[in-house]
Amino acid sequence: MRVLIAEDDFVARRILKEILSPYGDCDVVVDGEEAVRAFQLAQDEQNAYHLVCLDIMMPNLDGQDALKRIRALETDRGIDKKAETKVIMITALSDPKTVFNAFYRGGATAYIVKPIDKTKLLNEIRQFGLIS
Repeated sequence: MRVLIAEDDFVARRILKEILSPYGDCDVVVDGEEAVRAFQLAQDEQNAYHLVCLDIMMPNLDGQDALKRIRALETDRGIDKKAETKVIMITALSDPKTVFNAFYRGGATAYIVKPIDKTKLLNEIRQFGLIS
């Protein structure tokens, strides 16, 4: 499994990488702009990410806008909705508006509220069929 972790907080980045590294290769970026560039580069190299963990509140380009760009890149390449990269939005925000925007407007696959719970995160990924 290839994973892209987009998180501006050092501790959260480290936790995500420690949890996910045993399951695959993890690339780490610190803002939404870098996330979109990394995603596009992986697509260009035909070495796509299976999972993107995307923080909502990041500098330069927030997670919601990064997700919209990622989904637009997939649409431009003719990737079917069922074949889209799985995206877990990770944030300290748990208000209903944020959840609504992540799922229904952005196309997120799942939503996890910080602090990151290892069991919950891995259960979400299991449900996607990316790990057993």
